[in-house]
Amino acid sequence: MTLGLGFGGGRQHVSQSDPRQLIPRTDALLALPAFVDAATALGDAVVRAAIVTAQQQARDGQIAPEAVADAARAGLPTSSTSLEPVLNATGIVVHTNLGRAPLSAAAVAALARAAGYVDVEFDLDTGARARRGRETLAALLEQVPTAGDALVVNNGAAALVLATTALAAGREVVVSRGELVEIGDGFRLPDLIESTGARLREVGTTNRTHLADYAAAVGPDTGCILKVHPSNFRVAGFTSSVGLSDLSTLGVPVVMDIGSGLLTADPATPEEPDASTALAEGATIVTASGDKLLGGPQAGLVLGDQKVVELLRRHPLARALRVDKLTLAALEATLRGPVSPVRSYLHAEPAVVRTRTERLAAALGREVVDVVGAVGGGAAPGMPLPGCAVELPSGCAEALRRHRPAVVARVERGRCLVDLRCVPVGDDQVVQNAIRDVLDDLAGGG
Repeated sequence: MTLGLGFGGGRQHVSQSDPRQLIPRTDALLALPAFVDAATALGDAVVRAAIVTAQQQARDGQIAPEAVADAARAGLPTSSTSLEPVLNATGIVVHTNLGRAPLSAAAVAALARAAGYVDVEFDLDTGARARRGRETLAALLEQVPTAGDALVVNNGAAALVLATTALAAGREVVVSRGELVEIGDGFRLPDLIESTGARLREVGTTNRTHLADYAAAVGPDTGCILKVHPSNFRVAGFTSSVGLSDLSTLGVPVVMDIGSGLLTADPATPEEPDASTALAEGATIVTASGDKLLGGPQAGLVLGDQKVVELLRRHPLARALRVDKLTLAALEATLRGPVSPVRSYLHAEPAVVRTRTERLAAALGREVVDVVGAVGGGAAPGMPLPGCAVELPSGCAEALRRHRPAVVARVERGRCLVDLRCVPVGDDQVVQNAIRDVLDDLAGGG
């Protein structure tokens, strides 16, 4: 569509020898309804920048002056954020590079509801200040009745840092050598703990640690015992570790970092520890992430002994690590709302996924192959998720990423594999259209 320009009826005197004088003025373009609407949605500066770019293209002779309005319109971003939505066709459920857990529709609606002024820390009945995020904390305690209290901070690492700082700054944290993990992007647990001012007291060996090792290390200078679930690797063979019930007999607080945010046991991930069981077995407090197996927004969860949680809540560091109203709203909706997408994908019926995949393959004239997906996000290492995928030439992967909407598949043994496990059912046709566009381009040499 060509955007018409109105200049108020005034006659323009234009030099026949200099067509650049035909380039429409910035103020005239900004007055067009299309750009007025764009400025409301995207901001005046963004619209002006697109107009200036198009005007310069006309001055450089790249476009005709009468094409400036359309070029500026085409140069506008489609959204006020640079984040690009993608369809996750990798078969990895909690994909860290794709933002981990996709939020449920209820959580998305909660974000919109909380975007304005809300009673996040205010009692509408009394007009007095109220406990921040009280209903979100209540929702957590409903899910984990073995916890005396709960606290939410901005991510899982923050929960662990706050716990060890409050309990052991200037003192010792006793931890098994087999649990000194490295998490994503090169961050290592020893560095994280030592940054709090606590000293690590390593016990046992990489593959075997006994109760006697912990007992020998615990003393007057012990702030806490830390037990870490090695969520992104597995040690097999000649191994031994000490359970929470035994560690709880040593007379010092036991912090259990379960990592993935599973609040209660789930048969889909049988080897993943959950907060309810960990507390019942003797953990003083449990720390976890809210954006992995829980399927909520990025958050760090602290659950456990009421006095210890209150100690963490009152620590000065808690203020720096607290979450905003949007996180609290999305987390509450995740806890009390419908089944999260993460849980749905983990519990997807194999027969249903195969039927969808076969339908997609038939429409495209392609083959269905058996594949193995993954939980992802550092959860359930080594646990396969058997599934199936549509097989495409490997070159399709890049083209699908560049397509809009973007479809992120995976490349394995020289093949592009499109796995529908984590694709919402309503988007099957969108994936089909994207693949067809890519295959047509490849066939045409595009």
